[in-house]
Amino acid sequence: MTDLYKEPFRPQYHLTPPQGPMSDPNGMVFFEGVYHQFYQFTGRWGHAISRDLIHWEHLPLALVSDELGDIWSGCCVVDTHDSSGLFGGKAGLVAIFTHYKDGLQSQSLAYSRDSGSSWTKYEGNPVIPNPGIRDFRDPKVLWHEPSGKWVMAVSVNKKVYFYSSSNLLAWKYESEFGEGQGSQAAVWECPDLFLLPVDDDSGRHKWVLHVSVGDNEETDGSTAQYFVGEFDGCCFVNDDTAGEQIRWTDYGQDFYAAVTYSGIPQEDGRCIWLGWTSNWKYPFAGPTEPWKGGMSIPRSLSLRTLRDGTITLCQKPIAELKRLRADSLRFASIEASDQTVKLDFQGSSYELIANIEWEKAQSFGLRVRCSEEGNEATEIGYEPGTQTVFVDRMRSGRSDFMNREGSPFHFGKRFEAPHRAADKTVKLHAFVDESVIELFVDNGETSFTALIYPSPGSLGLELFASGGAAFFRSVDVYKLESVWRQKNNKLG
Repeated sequence: MTDLYKEPFRPQYHLTPPQGPMSDPNGMVFFEGVYHQFYQFTGRWGHAISRDLIHWEHLPLALVSDELGDIWSGCCVVDTHDSSGLFGGKAGLVAIFTHYKDGLQSQSLAYSRDSGSSWTKYEGNPVIPNPGIRDFRDPKVLWHEPSGKWVMAVSVNKKVYFYSSSNLLAWKYESEFGEGQGSQAAVWECPDLFLLPVDDDSGRHKWVLHVSVGDNEETDGSTAQYFVGEFDGCCFVNDDTAGEQIRWTDYGQDFYAAVTYSGIPQEDGRCIWLGWTSNWKYPFAGPTEPWKGGMSIPRSLSLRTLRDGTITLCQKPIAELKRLRADSLRFASIEASDQTVKLDFQGSSYELIANIEWEKAQSFGLRVRCSEEGNEATEIGYEPGTQTVFVDRMRSGRSDFMNREGSPFHFGKRFEAPHRAADKTVKLHAFVDESVIELFVDNGETSFTALIYPSPGSLGLELFASGGAAFFRSVDVYKLESVWRQKNNKLG
């Protein structure tokens, strides 16, 4: 297909499947110089690989249904010291996933002795049978160095169960977390647990427990939240002792099931994840063919203490994305006061970084994917009076599709997040790619991910301000190269 990856709305630097539906990221692991990205593909694991997290090669399906059921979400780890005994003393890959059959969910294993090229199901599956619970899925496994054991987090309705093992094969129940904690709006899914330094201080660390929250009316769709606290290999303790604080991961509507890559070398030092760019309110409803769904850009994670003393999870685009920068433009020292300023730029796949100051402006920001007629645009900006950052896709383009129940839904929305900008300055860092926008505010303190479906000719870029003046000290725009230019896209 000569037109593959050139279809309308097809992202040019985000991972999407050649065809068919891509949903939850699964089995994310780095091994022997290669990143493996597995993903949900109708009860099976799709498979793509990369050496830089940017350019991808699609491989045949890795795990398919068997007599124990469909293959649902899960993870992959490097069994470095062959604790499982499956690799003859060498290192190998172990996938831990949910088997689903006849309404029951259980946890099972598969292993690869050839660096992920082929997989063998463990003959002792399931390694954790269903304990009589309806929602019991999405295992995420990590090596907990202080206790010298493997730890598994499993989603159980609106809780997380923790298990431990010395060999990845036999698992012991340890504890649960979730009763009365954070958002209880819907079932928790795709848990993740990882350790991060606070403020880049190697002597101070906190554990982050992340869960996605399923489709619900309270948040008008699916979303995600995280907790910051302590973990001793058995129990997670939330720093918010009352458990009432809700920490949203992303304030758009299209970042779900994010989990981190395991096996990243210590010398790299980063904790990296990505999420599914859709929502269970409308999982595969968008006007895209022959594919449905995709992944966000990979993001590097950190913990930062904000001005009010809150420790927050920050997300920043990985540095490798800079390799895609092609043509660049800088617009500097532009003042907008109750007006719109059209910039001499057109594009559909690019990165922009805007540094903005203000005195008395009530609202200001940028409009991307603007039409010549002025009837189409997606607006990103800041309102100092309410300390609110926003992404508005109410005029972003097509929104005339149905949800998974076959009914119309409220796709054209304005998304808002509280954000306290310092010293009357704010930095907006956005990635625009055909049908998805990702926004990172002030070095990733706040993020948004939102799908859009603009007309092909809506390529303009504008600045705006109302209720006073805003000073755009610099707006840097980089056109980004397509990662799909090579037909076969083989790894070198």
